[in-house]
Amino acid sequence: MTLVFSAFLKAFGQFFDPRMQRVLVKTLLVTLLIFVTLAGALWFAIAQGLEWALIPFLPEDYEGAAAAVATILISLILFWLLFRVVALAVLQFFADEVVAAVEAHHYPDAAERATPLPLQVEIALSLRGAARALVFNGLALPVALFLMITAIGPALVFLFVNAVLLGRELTDMAWLRHCEGDVKGNPVPRLERFALGAGVAGLMMVPFVNLVAPLIGAVAGTHVVQTRRTRESAEEEIERA
Repeated sequence: MTLVFSAFLKAFGQFFDPRMQRVLVKTLLVTLLIFVTLAGALWFAIAQGLEWALIPFLPEDYEGAAAAVATILISLILFWLLFRVVALAVLQFFADEVVAAVEAHHYPDAAERATPLPLQVEIALSLRGAARALVFNGLALPVALFLMITAIGPALVFLFVNAVLLGRELTDMAWLRHCEGDVKGNPVPRLERFALGAGVAGLMMVPFVNLVAPLIGAVAGTHVVQTRRTRESAEEEIERA
């Protein structure tokens, strides 16, 4: 667990790197654009539904106000529920840029040997990651609802599920540049992946900090992967000697 803690410290230390800031701005803008587009589509659907269902019972002026209020409320709920999914999916689209910046700064030898991910691979990773997050969080929802009587139960359920998902996604981002076809050979042990994912999932529960948590997680994940790769290489050298 010391490795994961050290990785987070390094990630916060590189947070103000201009390359990190550019990725952060792009990620937040695209994420915001997605939610604004979703809210616009939602408003149109609600307005049309009210017009169809309530005319002539509701005056036209009230229809617009009712649609606006309903859109705002539902959009806020969707933002709270889906922000981590959308933000991580968007970040995965820019993942290669994040990992390359970390490697160039801390692991220049690894950066030279890395294979940049093609655009179609980045898109596929982004979509697959979002799909996994939606499916597993959806499966966890009934359990979370059942545990609502415990107050803290739902938070723990989603923390566990997202810790598993985030630990995998955030280390795969870095590993795929060096996997040489072995996409399932992620060198980070499951316990360390879980600790990394739990740390990022915890940050995502903190207001405002959750806006930068995916980026911090991607940087920390890169440090964990590269440290593990370095240790494995050293062990192999010792064995050969």
